[in-house]
Amino acid sequence: MKLVKFIVVMASWLMLSSTTIAGVYKCKDAAGNTTYQPSPCAEENEAHQLDLRTGGHTDLAIEQKKRQADLELNEQQQEEKQRLIEAETKRKADTIEQSALNQQVIKENSKQYSAYAIPPYTPGKLPALVEQYKNRLPEIEKFRRLAAQKALATGECNRVEVDELSIKSKSNLLVISVDCSTGKTFYFTETELVE
Repeated sequence: MKLVKFIVVMASWLMLSSTTIAGVYKCKDAAGNTTYQPSPCAEENEAHQLDLRTGGHTDLAIEQKKRQADLELNEQQQEEKQRLIEAETKRKADTIEQSALNQQVIKENSKQYSAYAIPPYTPGKLPALVEQYKNRLPEIEKFRRLAAQKALATGECNRVEVDELSIKSKSNLLVISVDCSTGKTFYFTETELVE
């Protein structure tokens, strides 16, 4: 008799435990009818999961909206990350292209440029000053070439010795300095160089 009683108590306990673990769902359809069921609600207007252990409930519609918002945010973050990677890749390629043009000008005009007049600024190995403006590196390389050409065009510069970003630069206005073999130093703002 004790064994039968023990088996009935254990079976009841197991049934109650499995119901508790599985959870109960409170579902309300479009007509306003409420049902309680052990499986998730279909596409009703309101769906709540009840926790029999704590007595709490979770609004499944709100949870679904939170999950959707998290997914959308994650997708936006991934798109932004990809956009930044693509922008950085393009910036590096543009920098390399502008540096190559600088070196070509030097090679073709060796009498007007010292061999190290416009040394390339290499991403990852930038001087501290240039590092501050690394997002504008392709422009800086282009402006260095234009500044050297402008200095030579003045007639007061026979040969460009050093051409670099000046400490006079600001975030909204880059300045390029050009030192000439005549001892004269020119400073050109980016505004002057794009005219």
